[in-house]
Amino acid sequence: MAMDFFEAQESARSRSKLLMVLFALAVFAIIITVYAVAHFVIGPGSAAIVDWKLFLGVAAVVGLVVGAGSGVRTMQLRQGGPRVAEMLGGRRVRTDTSDPAERQLMNVVEEMAIASGTPVPAVFVLDGESGINAFAAGYTLDDAAVAVTRGTITNLTRDELQGVIAHEFSHILNGDMRLNIRLIGLLFGILLLAIAGRFLLHSGGGRRSSSKDNGAAQIALIGVALLVVGYLGVFFGRLIQSAVSRQREYLADAAAVQFTRNPEGLAGALKKIGGVAGSRVTNHHAQEASHLFFASGLKGSMFSLLATHPPLDDRIRRIDPSFDGVYPVRNPDVAADRILAETSPGLLAGMSNLSGMLETGVVPPSSGALN
Repeated sequence: MAMDFFEAQESARSRSKLLMVLFALAVFAIIITVYAVAHFVIGPGSAAIVDWKLFLGVAAVVGLVVGAGSGVRTMQLRQGGPRVAEMLGGRRVRTDTSDPAERQLMNVVEEMAIASGTPVPAVFVLDGESGINAFAAGYTLDDAAVAVTRGTITNLTRDELQGVIAHEFSHILNGDMRLNIRLIGLLFGILLLAIAGRFLLHSGGGRRSSSKDNGAAQIALIGVALLVVGYLGVFFGRLIQSAVSRQREYLADAAAVQFTRNPEGLAGALKKIGGVAGSRVTNHHAQEASHLFFASGLKGSMFSLLATHPPLDDRIRRIDPSFDGVYPVRNPDVAADRILAETSPGLLAGMSNLSGMLETGVVPPSSGALN
């Protein structure tokens, strides 16, 4: 049964919109909680069931803190994809590189740029990473970057590499880079509530021996509320962030099939992650960038709801319903020969012919340099 990628794209987009609404509801729930605590501590300011003046004041403060934190973090991330790639240990690939694997990577990136109708992004290789992984980063098409691990270009065939790169171009084309920045910014803004709560808690606690014990206790109580609500908000925000990321991965898989018209390539790359090299990224910044990766870059989590990527089996079966759950076994001897063969098809044949001539002592007249 062939994959209906148009239906998969529409389904993933609808769920992503729903999950973004959940983020807005989470912020609203934080406002309600902080208002309830403030109303209890300060007391009703009017006979009405809801003190709208207090409620609007709490909403303004919470909105200001979350908005300011989100804005600052977003501005920090506007510096572009190349900076993110370098942060994760990436090295920019020169357009005139003579390395066969890197030359093949550049060719595939250029092909996918044409297929998706987007500018060719900066290309990076994470030389210190042996797992199979990749990511796209940036804020706009003009500052986008695509990065792959060394394990990606040494373990995958050209079709498989094309599937991975097409997946990353979907993230660029569908605005996922901007979405990821917004999610990171919102989480930082919610965390700022906890930081503010800690500050108020310490401020109130330091004044308990003064003549304003009652006021200090009220400040400390509000600080505790902000601290608890902030950390709970971050926890549930990460749950929603992980769910958003999982849905965007499904969408990117569907789009990759649309770009390449070759589901076997993408499925093959995912199968090799499961059986050949894994997808672990060892750089110490991997945690904060985990939602950017093609596949999970972290160790398996005991709490699957916090996983930023769907299970490999599920992703593969959506592309290849006939998948039997058996992953390929690693064969490290074929990687170098495969890259050379796919980059320069005549090179290995020429080397084989030369070896045969040297063994027999038969050298063509035109090969005087070998005399």
